[in-house]
Amino acid sequence: MKFLDTPLLRIGYREWNPQGRRTMVLTHGWPDSLRCWQHVVPHLEAAGYRVLAPALRGFLPTTFLSEDTPRTGQLSALGRDMVDFVQGLQLDQPVLVGHDWGARAVANACGLSPGLASHLVMLSVGYGTNDPSQALSIQQSHMYWYHWFMATARGQQTVREDGHGLAQHMWDTWAPKGWYLPQEFEQTAMAFNNPDWAEVVLHSYQHRWGHAPGDPAYAQDEAKLTPAPVLSVPTLVLHGALDGASLPATSAHKEKYFSGRYERSVLPGVGHFPQREAPRQVAEAILAFIG
Repeated sequence: MKFLDTPLLRIGYREWNPQGRRTMVLTHGWPDSLRCWQHVVPHLEAAGYRVLAPALRGFLPTTFLSEDTPRTGQLSALGRDMVDFVQGLQLDQPVLVGHDWGARAVANACGLSPGLASHLVMLSVGYGTNDPSQALSIQQSHMYWYHWFMATARGQQTVREDGHGLAQHMWDTWAPKGWYLPQEFEQTAMAFNNPDWAEVVLHSYQHRWGHAPGDPAYAQDEAKLTPAPVLSVPTLVLHGALDGASLPATSAHKEKYFSGRYERSVLPGVGHFPQREAPRQVAEAILAFIG
């Protein structure tokens, strides 16, 4: 494990093939960890890529440098963290790949810092879906039950006292049954054993729907990202047809947000975790898109 100090965080990350000719950054989502890329990485290494996988704020081994820093999980903060990571390592226009929270982080990073990446890949999340006033179907609102749950006192207590149980319920319901081994969840959930995890998670879901105030430190970033800016970076979206968290329809018809090359592919038989459920297919799609 390696570490990088940014203005607010000590970001823990793994690196493979450091002499690779090009660089790709893989960013995990919620509730997951950087382990989620373990079966994708060998394909990228074989293609000659240097691969980096950071842990998001709130997830071990990443930690805050100061006790005084608000444990915000707002989406602009995730984007700023990614900008800080790329610039802190002096990466030259890496390919940015993200799943779930990670997809929002890398897309927001491209919005905050145009030219940061050579390509953008978003898994299981459509761009332009951060707006709290966005239209939601009844079915999608039902699937977002945990968002609303976390805005209640009972939901907050559950995240703080049984976050692992809540996270495992997501794994059980967001993809076809039997898609993971119990020991893999347990090893992944070790990343949640961080005193900041619950607070970052709660703030993230509360803030995105207007149930919690944002950190004033990100006011300028929020302004840049609201409304979602049009991105010029070549972008690929991969979405599982059986995603139990975000309907594939939520990533459809987003072409208006992109001035450059844009492609989207729906993966048959795949749920919310494409990089875990179909790692070869995901790696091949990314490599084909990059060309």
